[in-house]
Amino acid sequence: MAEDLYLGIKDLPIVSPHGHCDPGWFATDAPFPNPAELLVVPDHYVFRMLYSQGVPLSELGVGEEGRKKDPRAVFRTFAEHWHLFLGTPSRIWMNHVLNETFGVSEDLSSCTADLIYDEISGKLAQPEFRPRALFDRFGIEVLATTDSALDDLAEHQIVRTSGWGGRVVPTFRPDGVLDGADPEFVQNLDKLAELTGCDLGSYDGYLNALRMRRAHFIQLGCTATDHGIERVQTEWLGDADALYQRLRRREGTEQDARRFYGHMLIEMAQMSVDDGLTMQIHAGSKRNTNHAVMREFGRDKGADIPIAMDWVTGLEALLNRVGNTADLRVILFTLDEGSYARELAPMAGHWPCLRIGPPWWFHDSPAGIARYFDQVVETAGYYNLAGFNDDTRAFLSIPARHDLWRRGVALHLVEQVARGYFGRDSAEHLARLLAVDLAKQAYGLQS
Repeated sequence: MAEDLYLGIKDLPIVSPHGHCDPGWFATDAPFPNPAELLVVPDHYVFRMLYSQGVPLSELGVGEEGRKKDPRAVFRTFAEHWHLFLGTPSRIWMNHVLNETFGVSEDLSSCTADLIYDEISGKLAQPEFRPRALFDRFGIEVLATTDSALDDLAEHQIVRTSGWGGRVVPTFRPDGVLDGADPEFVQNLDKLAELTGCDLGSYDGYLNALRMRRAHFIQLGCTATDHGIERVQTEWLGDADALYQRLRRREGTEQDARRFYGHMLIEMAQMSVDDGLTMQIHAGSKRNTNHAVMREFGRDKGADIPIAMDWVTGLEALLNRVGNTADLRVILFTLDEGSYARELAPMAGHWPCLRIGPPWWFHDSPAGIARYFDQVVETAGYYNLAGFNDDTRAFLSIPARHDLWRRGVALHLVEQVARGYFGRDSAEHLARLLAVDLAKQAYGLQS
């Protein structure tokens, strides 16, 4: 029965409502670069594992020195260490890309690295391996990118007016203009003022500028916002303008910045009530914990580590202001697996606005998917889940990630049927919901 359930959803369209693909790929439709720059250099899942085994990041094409590396040499280094990925989802995804997307029949190894490099390079030069052709081949119905609130969205505009039928939509990511602890916060406010023509000298002007940017994103198909924070701490401030002014003058403390961001999460939720944008909160990652790597190579280089979360206390102020609004959607993503059964499932099983996001980052794996269902379904049910999103920069891995999720869905549902919790008809209905429909509903992507 598990195979039947899987086959029933295997070829459904892919709905990718949250991810980090570059919209420029689809705007220009230029050929992807060489195999190393496509599969190794941008993938922190790949280079963090190799770095943990003593491979310098520069040998993987990362950083200023890494950019001088011969891409073929980078790919060879990756192939020589391919065994390190045994047991990881990265190996499952990469095998899918090599075998299913590129049709590679040889096993990746130091002996086959050059052969496979040349085979992929040859295919990347063909029209059917350009971004738009792959988008269509993958069966993607819609793909959302993640875009700074300060992005002019020119590439999205090009896609919309190109005549191509692919649906690529932006997501509003305002962290840079909400987080007073960001070193570029004041400069970002200046850019926000320039983009909108609003006077950001007052808090009201600041809020108006944010509303204008949200409206601009919506005009280009946006259906969601996204907030990436270390810890959730919401608080409604009686005098937000005073704190805003201190931060604008660079006189605010770290505590001031945390309190202001917590207040602004509530403001963002209230704006979502008004404009209908789904709100995503990704929390529980201590970013850039390797200071030496941060200094030399910058952010997002594999040193982000999960931390414990207190969602109940952290979201109390936000939920008691807007949480009873049934039309609002707030999707919660955690790296603290212990919070699924302890907090998130009970919260989503009560508050009308809440939905639980799928297993994220370190937990987007066969075992992680199984643990997720075991911890959330009994209390939250299925209809308080947000379906699946791949949350990836690695465009070619999108089909592999959705396939892994759909296999996990089938395995979970057949176990539920075997336990006598419901029958086959319900399982088939739930399989489609979890594969496609819940994501469409949660992100407002039905049309």
